[in-house]
Amino acid sequence: MKPPYESTTSNDNMNHRELAFGVPGDINTATGGYAYNRKIMSELTQAGWKVVLVALGDGFPDPDDVALSKAHQKLMAVAPGTPLVVDGLALGVMPETAKALSKEHTLIALVHHPLALESGLSKEKIARLKSSETLSLEHAKHVIVTSGATAKIVKDFGVTEDRLSVVIPGTEVLAKAPKVATTMTKLLSVGTITHRKGFDILIKALALLKSLNWHLTIVGDTTRDDECARQVDQLIHQHQLQTRITIAGVLSEADLSERYAGSDVFVLASRFEGYGMAYTEAMAHGLPIIGTTAGAIADTVTHQAGLLVAPDSVEELAKALKTMLNEPKTRENYAKEAKKTASFLPSWQASAALFAEVILAI
Repeated sequence: MKPPYESTTSNDNMNHRELAFGVPGDINTATGGYAYNRKIMSELTQAGWKVVLVALGDGFPDPDDVALSKAHQKLMAVAPGTPLVVDGLALGVMPETAKALSKEHTLIALVHHPLALESGLSKEKIARLKSSETLSLEHAKHVIVTSGATAKIVKDFGVTEDRLSVVIPGTEVLAKAPKVATTMTKLLSVGTITHRKGFDILIKALALLKSLNWHLTIVGDTTRDDECARQVDQLIHQHQLQTRITIAGVLSEADLSERYAGSDVFVLASRFEGYGMAYTEAMAHGLPIIGTTAGAIADTVTHQAGLLVAPDSVEELAKALKTMLNEPKTRENYAKEAKKTASFLPSWQASAALFAEVILAI
């Protein structure tokens, strides 16, 4: 397995290369996985690669037959000999297409996190997705994952060490803007409103801390999971937190950066993360972290950078929040270490160079 940080590929060696990149849905979707795809494609293009986006259409990971057929045709139209990277959000439910592609194409699967590990799924759907993704990955020439934790997980999907590389996301470490001193602690949470992000747990934990002076802003798409969005709204009203929690929806990169800069603590109670780009973005902005130990989060957030608790534990999360809210000095120490931790992470240019090295090696 390739190391997650080091690359020996120079920009000169990356010139005059071509790559097709199959991505479902809208490439500009505001999630960590899509941001990863955009950044890698952009950096490779700047380094001299010809990167062709193969837009696979909507509906994934639950496409109907028409969507599957159209995506299959688009992928099969890629010229044989051109390395073809396909996002696991689509490839995981396209085992027949993966089999067909493997005969004439160099197929590379990009797995942000296995589909079967999405939260809130029935046992039947988990089994179906795991079976489908295992079959799809079996036909991939190589598999790229975005964290060491995910690398361990996909081995349970039949991916052997010799077909596996880790290319973690890049991180842009920014100058920390001075904050306006206030008596209120500003909490920030960034993530799509889905069951996996644990916003229900966060709201329940904050409901236990009404006596403390805080305000939470949630930044994320509210349209991906209508049932979860309704549950979050109901919990906010149930605990009478309408004036203390703001759901800002999707923001531009510039506006999100301002939110990071103007906040005091980052908190996200995810039930699973294949990497957790929002955590590293928060650390890069110098924010102390409150998160969980689920998935790759413990690898991404060091114990010096914040407090990690068990997923789904309202009590543990409330305790961590109380510590951050009541102890400004502790919060400041975590913030300094968070910034330091982010400084050791690779840039997007370095991550793209490693990505290119994997492709060239194949």
